[in-house]
Amino acid sequence: MPDQTLPPQHQTRQPGREYEMHPPPESEGRHYRSAHRLTGRVALISGGDSGIGRAIAVAFAKEGADVAIIHLEEPTDAEETGRLVRAENVRFQAIRTDVSKPELCKQAVEKVVAEWGRLDILVNNAAQQYPKGDLEQISPEQLEHTFRTNIFSMFYLTQAALKHLREGAAIVNTASVTAYRGSGHLLDYSSTKGAIVAFTRSLAQSLAERKIRVNAVAPGPIWTPLIPSSFSADEVKQFGTKTLLGRPGQPDEVAPSFVFLASEDASYMTGQVMHPNGGEAVSS
Repeated sequence: MPDQTLPPQHQTRQPGREYEMHPPPESEGRHYRSAHRLTGRVALISGGDSGIGRAIAVAFAKEGADVAIIHLEEPTDAEETGRLVRAENVRFQAIRTDVSKPELCKQAVEKVVAEWGRLDILVNNAAQQYPKGDLEQISPEQLEHTFRTNIFSMFYLTQAALKHLREGAAIVNTASVTAYRGSGHLLDYSSTKGAIVAFTRSLAQSLAERKIRVNAVAPGPIWTPLIPSSFSADEVKQFGTKTLLGRPGQPDEVAPSFVFLASEDASYMTGQVMHPNGGEAVSS
């Protein structure tokens, strides 16, 4: 296995900024071939300004969907995502808000529906992580913030979206490989990701009669702004070295899983989790 995959680098704030990363993540799907699987549909993606969220937004746009994204405080990254989405001749809107607050989630959903008249796909993707070596180092404030951002937000956005989702709609949640193998230095983060898997399976049962499908994607190590904003420069340069493929994944290697689950190609899938993780065997 290689001993380095990336140049050492570190960002001092979360969420991270994609425009500060070198090399930049690959989010544009240059080799992606559209089959127009989402034409006429409206998608809302939380954490859609950068990383996996940006790649999902671009892939959905290539498939013909109008795309709205939610971001916290990254206008430069959000503007670049908008440029890439609009290049596919679909509509785009960026909503700056805090998904950890239920009323703001409701406002974001209502804004999309008010402007475009419908909502067909919800992608719950926003997340943050704060590595700590020991359980004792996780403060009550950090614990609550991580859960509010990573899993409470999924409840809030989904509750707000449900009255607008019709038969055939799709919800796709971003989990993580850490939900399955754990992470000794990301105790609170990996706990939220385990909760997301349970949320996905339970919500799929709850919405089956309404014919709304609910699935999740559990990426492995992916090169996104979370990485340099979470880890030291030395840790970043070794990121992804332990995968079978010997490298971290790129956001546009994850986005096709979301396209599949959001489209009618996955019409017989609900309550399931896909695993683009570089070759790690997990029990789903």
